[in-house]
Amino acid sequence: MIPKKYEFFVFAFCMASLMTFIMSGVVSFVNMGLVDNFLHIWAGAFVKAFVVAFPSVLIVVPIVRKLVKKIVKES
Repeated sequence: MIPKKYEFFVFAFCMASLMTFIMSGVVSFVNMGLVDNFLHIWAGAFVKAFVVAFPSVLIVVPIVRKLVKKIVKES
């Protein structure tokens, strides 16, 4: 198991992986259709997008948490 102190990085990795997997697949399909080498195109798009997505999640999540705390009323 991964130690608790790395929880944020594991969260960011999982979030970036799943979102990039879904979005790269959708965008590839919308742009190319179901062509013969679709999986190869999707895999290439996933790798390129993940390089941007993972650091983005690391930066954006703390900002969004602060923003949500300001917007949402405590009960």
